[in-house]
Amino acid sequence: MQDLGARAKAASAKLAVATSAQKQAALNAAADAIWARRAEIIAANEKDMAFGREKGLTDAMMDRLMLDETRIQGMVEGLSAVAGQKDPVGDVMAEWDQPTGLHIKRVRTPLGVIGVIYESRPNVTADAGALCLKAGNAVILRGGSESFHSSGAIHACLVDGLKAAGLPEDAIQRVPTRDRAAVSEMLTMTDYIDVIVPRGGKGLVGLVQREARVPVFAHLEGIVHIFIDASADPVKAMNVVINAKTRRTGICGSVECLLIDRQVADSLGADVIAALIGKGVEVRGDAAVQAMNSAVIPATEDDWGHEYLDSIVAAKVVDGIDGAIDHIHQYSSNHTDCILSETPEHVARFFAEIDSAILMHNSSTQFADGGEFGMGAEIGIATGKMHARGPVGAEQLTSFKYLVTSEGSVRA
Repeated sequence: MQDLGARAKAASAKLAVATSAQKQAALNAAADAIWARRAEIIAANEKDMAFGREKGLTDAMMDRLMLDETRIQGMVEGLSAVAGQKDPVGDVMAEWDQPTGLHIKRVRTPLGVIGVIYESRPNVTADAGALCLKAGNAVILRGGSESFHSSGAIHACLVDGLKAAGLPEDAIQRVPTRDRAAVSEMLTMTDYIDVIVPRGGKGLVGLVQREARVPVFAHLEGIVHIFIDASADPVKAMNVVINAKTRRTGICGSVECLLIDRQVADSLGADVIAALIGKGVEVRGDAAVQAMNSAVIPATEDDWGHEYLDSIVAAKVVDGIDGAIDHIHQYSSNHTDCILSETPEHVARFFAEIDSAILMHNSSTQFADGGEFGMGAEIGIATGKMHARGPVGAEQLTSFKYLVTSEGSVRA
């Protein structure tokens, strides 16, 4: 691990001065390599799927792990999108003159070396490698044991891209072991790693936050709420809720708790609950929701503030927007929350009073994704408040420095 760190540090110095054209060429070449070697990647993924079945992974986790041509095409498109984005390094964030004769610029710079620790989603290998490279950072990738073979095959394609562009191969490195000791080692490598990005469940993020001596961009669990306001449009509400829960249940933008205004509980609320159950979703509700449908399972206190990542949703009837805001304040993980409403004043209150990284109005929470925000890809969704927040793309993986010039100004 120390050797990986030393090599990444050396590579980061070269990447910091790499041209935009070089980085773009590396990413496009990596995209071409992934598509050309897709059969090899799928074969590697089959080994991981077998490993996952032996471990007894849930259906949702197996869905996260699985790669097919469509998902590989998505990785290729993500790499190409990041390649085509504006290079954030050197971007002038602000520029001004002082009465003392100083001319000051604040410009974006790479962070240096980023350590990314993630669980069973092999596509994160491509996303994280691409975004770190675009922002001029070297990266050390430590994927989950379940995606070991898939991540290795994807990583090899990223290295092909670096070679093709004449950039150091050590710019994107992968921890070549399933040994958990490697994670603990990464968390204390302050001489080599500038920031750690954990991408996974509550257990992984909690471990990182407890043990890390390196700064952390925390991506905590996605306890995502949708509030159906009394003024919600029935068609919009139905479409959004069904999509937010059932499109892909195992992603962090999947809705986990549905809050229903008491005024529409017996009408729109009951229709939405019936539709979810009809789609095979297990609904765990309070007494008012249980009264809507005999198939509703009684909710317990543990169901509020729970990330299922499965075809399960908690549901509760609340007293208007005040009740919804109070519930979210108590149970939110500050990831993504949504209001379905046609009352502008309620939307404004929701946006002002809820302090999550992403707030949505009449939109599926499945859009909580850097790619859908136009970032090409994301390395995660940061739920903290320092430096980066929300989807972390290439721009969020930079720091800045001040460039100060004058014609010989001296301080009185």
